[in-house]
Amino acid sequence: MKIPSDPVILLSFINTQLRDNYPSLSEFCKTNDIDEKEITDKLSLIGYEYNSDNNQFL
Repeated sequence: MKIPSDPVILLSFINTQLRDNYPSLSEFCKTNDIDEKEITDKLSLIGYEYNSDNNQFL
Protein backbone atom coordinates (compact mmCIF):
# COMPACT_ATOMS: atom_id res chain seq x y z
CA MET A 1 0.00 0.00 0.00
CA LYS A 2 1.29 3.44 -0.91
CA ILE A 3 0.64 6.04 1.76
CA PRO A 4 0.33 9.80 1.12
CA SER A 5 3.60 11.71 1.42
CA ASP A 6 2.05 15.00 2.55
CA PRO A 7 1.76 14.88 6.37
CA VAL A 8 -1.66 16.58 6.51
CA ILE A 9 -3.14 14.21 3.93
CA LEU A 10 -1.42 11.30 5.67
CA LEU A 11 -3.05 12.32 8.96
CA SER A 12 -6.52 12.22 7.43
CA PHE A 13 -5.81 8.97 5.60
CA ILE A 14 -4.38 7.15 8.64
CA ASN A 15 -7.09 8.30 11.05
CA THR A 16 -9.78 7.22 8.59
CA GLN A 17 -8.16 3.81 8.15
CA LEU A 18 -7.82 3.36 11.90
CA ARG A 19 -11.41 4.42 12.54
CA ASP A 20 -12.94 2.26 9.80
CA ASN A 21 -10.71 -0.79 9.47
CA TYR A 22 -8.07 -1.41 12.13
CA PRO A 23 -8.02 -1.84 15.91
CA SER A 24 -4.54 -0.28 16.25
CA LEU A 25 -1.75 1.48 14.41
CA SER A 26 0.42 -1.63 14.79
CA GLU A 27 -2.22 -3.78 13.12
CA PHE A 28 -2.59 -1.30 10.25
CA CYS A 29 1.18 -1.25 9.69
CA LYS A 30 1.58 -5.01 9.96
CA THR A 31 -1.30 -5.72 7.57
CA ASN A 32 -0.05 -3.24 4.98
CA ASP A 33 3.70 -3.85 5.44
CA ILE A 34 4.37 -0.23 6.43
CA ASP A 35 7.05 1.01 8.80
CA GLU A 36 5.24 2.33 11.89
CA LYS A 37 8.12 4.63 12.78
CA GLU A 38 7.93 6.28 9.36
CA ILE A 39 4.30 7.23 10.02
CA THR A 40 4.82 8.39 13.58
CA ASP A 41 7.91 10.43 12.63
CA LYS A 42 6.16 12.12 9.71
CA LEU A 43 3.07 13.01 11.75
CA SER A 44 5.14 14.25 14.67
CA LEU A 45 6.54 16.89 12.29
CA ILE A 46 3.10 18.52 12.28
CA GLY A 47 2.52 18.01 16.01
CA TYR A 48 0.50 14.78 16.08
CA GLU A 49 1.10 11.69 18.18
CA TYR A 50 -0.65 8.34 18.17
CA ASN A 51 -3.09 7.86 21.04
CA SER A 52 -3.78 4.15 21.54
CA ASP A 53 -6.80 4.80 23.80
CA ASN A 54 -8.56 6.64 20.97
CA ASN A 55 -6.84 4.70 18.17
CA GLN A 56 -6.04 7.90 16.31
CA PHE A 57 -3.45 10.59 15.92
CA LEU A 58 -4.21 13.62 18.07
